[in-house]
Amino acid sequence: MSKTGDPARRARLATPGRDRPGPVVYWMSRDQRVADNWALLHACNLARSRQVPMQVVFTLDPAFPGATRRAWDFLLAGLAEVEADLRGRGLPFHLLLGHPPQTMAQFCKKYKIACLVTDFSPLRHKRAWMAEVAATTGLPVIEVDAHNIVPAWLASPKQEFAARTFRLKLNRILTDWLDEFPSLEPLPATGPLPPPVDWAAVAAAVAGARAVTPVEWLPAGQAAAADRLRRFVAGPLRTYALTRNDPCLDGTSNLSPYLHFGHLSPHRAAQAAGAARVPDESRLAFLEELVVRRELSDNYCLYNQNYDTPAGYPEWAKKTLALHAGDRREHLYDDDAFESARTHDELWNAAQRQMVRTGKMHGYLRMYWAKKILEWSPSVAEAHRIALTLNDRYELDGRDPNGYVGVAWSLGGVHDRPWGQRPVFGTIRFMSFGGCKGKFRVAEFIARWPA
Repeated sequence: MSKTGDPARRARLATPGRDRPGPVVYWMSRDQRVADNWALLHACNLARSRQVPMQVVFTLDPAFPGATRRAWDFLLAGLAEVEADLRGRGLPFHLLLGHPPQTMAQFCKKYKIACLVTDFSPLRHKRAWMAEVAATTGLPVIEVDAHNIVPAWLASPKQEFAARTFRLKLNRILTDWLDEFPSLEPLPATGPLPPPVDWAAVAAAVAGARAVTPVEWLPAGQAAAADRLRRFVAGPLRTYALTRNDPCLDGTSNLSPYLHFGHLSPHRAAQAAGAARVPDESRLAFLEELVVRRELSDNYCLYNQNYDTPAGYPEWAKKTLALHAGDRREHLYDDDAFESARTHDELWNAAQRQMVRTGKMHGYLRMYWAKKILEWSPSVAEAHRIALTLNDRYELDGRDPNGYVGVAWSLGGVHDRPWGQRPVFGTIRFMSFGGCKGKFRVAEFIARWPA
């Protein structure tokens, strides 16, 4: 039996501030759940030790660039469940509309907050928000890594070159971090709860977002995430090593949207897979993706500020792509042709239609899809922009370190190595239609996603 974990060892002081009396606030952001949330647990422990109230706040910016109705729909449904869960525990939840650093600073002033706890994200917008709030309020800001099993800053102090180097570091310490979550104990009375959130008004506030249709096949929220995990562990996990790379089979976990929005703790998912009675080959294949590859993506975004542009590629990749920048492209497509799936390649078109219609493209095809955008674009910079734009617009797990690294791996060799020389790609790994035909039933997949 694993020992009960201490949330404090997953925390670090991001910004020092003035020590003062007053409540603690948990600024929920990346980890939108009540269960298995190290950041919430740490904020509650601080409030209990100081004998002060604790508030939970989520800041929502209706003007967030590029946000879609699909993403807002999933996010708001999950947050409504968070509010209900917290209210059932007597914990106040506030949803603030507007520019996050500004609304957060105003909240801290109004409620005379003494300490701010937030969940860790390696992405620049959240780090900029944290810095702005700290500068405006003078409060200490504590971040807790509730998204990685091993806190990103402890897993490695630098950007890792490849999965093999990162895997060695993780494997040495992983067992020590797979401790049990403590229970979320009641806090002393925090006073009257705020009025319930008017979710209809919040939905109206984001109604002007780009009209990408919400999905119906995957319900949002921590209860749905827990159910999806249970069903995956009881079923597809058994054959995961054999089926995960076949787009014609329902062999994947479909957990990535829940992990992205924080409806599910990766820590809990790893524990469930570890305890499952399944072949070790399948268990290890899933844990490689859930733990090593996912946390490697956070490592890349934490230590490489150019994580979303070709400037972040390794030097060997920049050089080979530059040498082949003038190579003739047999096909060239613009943004509209890509978005509307009007290329000469029916497999690519089918993958694009799957993503547009469902918010999720099969992982194996996401690599093929991105590499073909490089092959059919006038430059690597254009290819990178188009791939990220489409990924973030339609994928439920868009705007995520996994997505940034997936594009950078496909186009720029991040965490990969040089391969044989080819036109356009240079020594970047190549994928072909013929190669896919050798892996799965391409015609069957195309037939599933007709125009």
